[in-house]
Amino acid sequence: MQNDFTKAMDFRHACKLFDENKKINEEEMHYILEAGRKSPSSFGMEAWKFLVITNEELKAKLRPFCWDQVQITSCSHLVVVLAGIDNVKVESGIPKKRFMRREMPQEKLDFYMDIYAKHLEHTLSTDENIYAWTSKQSYIALGNMMTAAAFIGIDSCPIEGFEKENVEEVLGLDTTKYQVAVILPFGYRVNEQPAQQRLPFDEVVEFIK
Repeated sequence: MQNDFTKAMDFRHACKLFDENKKINEEEMHYILEAGRKSPSSFGMEAWKFLVITNEELKAKLRPFCWDQVQITSCSHLVVVLAGIDNVKVESGIPKKRFMRREMPQEKLDFYMDIYAKHLEHTLSTDENIYAWTSKQSYIALGNMMTAAAFIGIDSCPIEGFEKENVEEVLGLDTTKYQVAVILPFGYRVNEQPAQQRLPFDEVVEFIK
């Protein structure tokens, strides 16, 4: 029997046009963003930030740098998912603060910090490498927010088609701290959902016994 989660997965699709006259209320948007905030992340670093844009002028400024996609301006809420850069570096002191949220003796804290620094030595060696790591993690939050939205009947459309540097400039980002990972509009569909196209289960899944 189909459960509510499966129904949400069937409901979700990459909505290409949102109803500009329908707005998501504050409680529903908070619910969606909480799904992102509570998502898992590597080492529990939560190296992301969600910019929630409802300002129509700002959306219009961003649209030309997002391949002129209509979703950018027709959506109710435009969420720009940022990947953390500085806040995962050992020298920032933030990783230590993240670990310290779990009460532990100094010896165990030192152990975790040592593992973190050694395991991620190459990853943390350049901002480019850090972005590759943290932007990849941000997609966990992205997926959870899209499913949470679908669960309450709200549409979304993940957008990777954008000019990263230009978008960051419009937003006035300090790219040593955060960089744009993906853009996620939310709203309500205008057109009926097209038939979902997916590969067969047996072509995607292989059981190894």
